[in-house]
Amino acid sequence: MLKLGHSLIDKIHAHGARDYPNECCGALLGRDEGADRVVVDLMPLANQRNDSPRNRFSIAPLDVQMAENEAKEKGCNLIGWYHSHPDAPARPSEFDREHAWPWYSYVIFQVEKGEPREMRSWRLEEDGGQYAEEAIEYIASA
Repeated sequence: MLKLGHSLIDKIHAHGARDYPNECCGALLGRDEGADRVVVDLMPLANQRNDSPRNRFSIAPLDVQMAENEAKEKGCNLIGWYHSHPDAPARPSEFDREHAWPWYSYVIFQVEKGEPREMRSWRLEEDGGQYAEEAIEYIASA
């Protein structure tokens, strides 16, 4: 289960609304606690896609390294990524699956006509063949 605080959800939603109609993206910083995963902070990132930012996103290798360093400084880990799906469902596309890594949490949320909507989390199975949905527990704070 992914535990995500309401204030962080508000920040993710604001990022998605601001970047609409393009996809937004960012890093999830946190820690594993037994079977649960707790998000303690975010790192909004710039979508590096110039050819199709409305339905694709990419993160620069330097941004990945920055997110890992930021997590270490905060005493946690880089545990996943979030991105928006403008006017599309909050589920991974085939493109998402082809570019994902196992272990990480992938929070995807729908932004419909500029308004954030449904949010879901996914984890790619070890063989990379498909995603399994990860339940989200909304908490007061992380």
